[in-house]
Amino acid sequence: MPYYEENPHQITQADMVVAIPSFNEAEAIGRTAELAARSLTEFFGHLKCVLINCDNHSGDGTKEAFFAAPGEIPKIYLSTPSNLQGKGNNLRNLFEKVRDLQAQATVVIEADIKNLAPYWIKNLGEPLLKGAGYVCPLYVRHKYELTLTSSIIYPLIRCLYGRRVRQPDVGDFGFSGKLVNAFLDLPVWTESVQQFGIDIWMTTIALHSRLPICQSIIGSPKVHRLKDPYAHMSVLFRQIVGTIFDMMDVYADFWKQVKWSKPTALYGTDAHDVETPLPVEVNMEKLHEKFLQGFDKYSDLWQHVYDQTVCPKLQEIRSLGLQHFSFPTQTWARILFDAAVAYHRAEASEKERVLDSLLPLYLGKVLSFVKKTERMSQQQAEEYIENECMIFEENKPYLVKTWD
Repeated sequence: MPYYEENPHQITQADMVVAIPSFNEAEAIGRTAELAARSLTEFFGHLKCVLINCDNHSGDGTKEAFFAAPGEIPKIYLSTPSNLQGKGNNLRNLFEKVRDLQAQATVVIEADIKNLAPYWIKNLGEPLLKGAGYVCPLYVRHKYELTLTSSIIYPLIRCLYGRRVRQPDVGDFGFSGKLVNAFLDLPVWTESVQQFGIDIWMTTIALHSRLPICQSIIGSPKVHRLKDPYAHMSVLFRQIVGTIFDMMDVYADFWKQVKWSKPTALYGTDAHDVETPLPVEVNMEKLHEKFLQGFDKYSDLWQHVYDQTVCPKLQEIRSLGLQHFSFPTQTWARILFDAAVAYHRAEASEKERVLDSLLPLYLGKVLSFVKKTERMSQQQAEEYIENECMIFEENKPYLVKTWD
């Protein structure tokens, strides 16, 4: 059971849940809860619905703002202890409550989305009631937004588990009651999963479950409060990529049998006009500088971790300079595969260093992507990413061979 719960309506059963994870979101959560209640009333009024705020014992009035939000849908507040933070811990409380409520469908939305619209929740929830086990949104994204997803997460997850889920870690999703036991019973519950790793952890479990997966087209950008892209990069990178590598251990027998990938069903293809994504500025000089700094710090480790063909190639890339910088996808795929294998074999105390040594190489890959696609349209950049994913799939036998 959650550490702390307020359930003023004494709700014991629900068909449909909308959940809002939070930590000190008093300014934003009222509007989010109001729009969620409006969506449930308009689109799911025939079901028993409940709104849940799964919180980290916020001290800024988040709970009070949540309960004060207008709407006819009953509300439940859950919280971790005051000394336990992290979205993953919030969601673990949610999983337990969803199981208690025997809910058919749950939609999770982040508290600080500035442009949330009721139809978003409709598009994430309806497929669950029609048989989907898991629903990922497809937001409108600028080609330089979510570069961690386009450079590492999407190519790796697609290559490993054989499904093309373009945005598997964007923080919002829907899941059916059939997945709750899998979420609660999986033995992997690391510190990373308790924090930033939770989204990709859930998607990976869903892909392994063989339940139907769906991508729901939102047609809008997802607008948050402004954040410094470098502020938490090393922590976020370590936790998300580390979670992908941890799950490769758990599901090795599964992904080693997967060959090639299949498209994933789309929902909401004709619902709304597609908006233009917000512009994203990229500091290419800073990316190049961070890439070069990696050689001073990690060259010795790279020699140990990567295939003998990789390090000479990295030296070649280093010598190109910013103007002619290019990072071949074949080399990048080999690097990620080798890093996964090194992480798999490393002692627990060394795993973090393997991840940290990968970060400057990732920044170099982002720089290369920006230079390759700066004159491309959004659609052309997407096609470029799809071609990169095919290179990962073509080279997967190398990963299977070296893993064992």
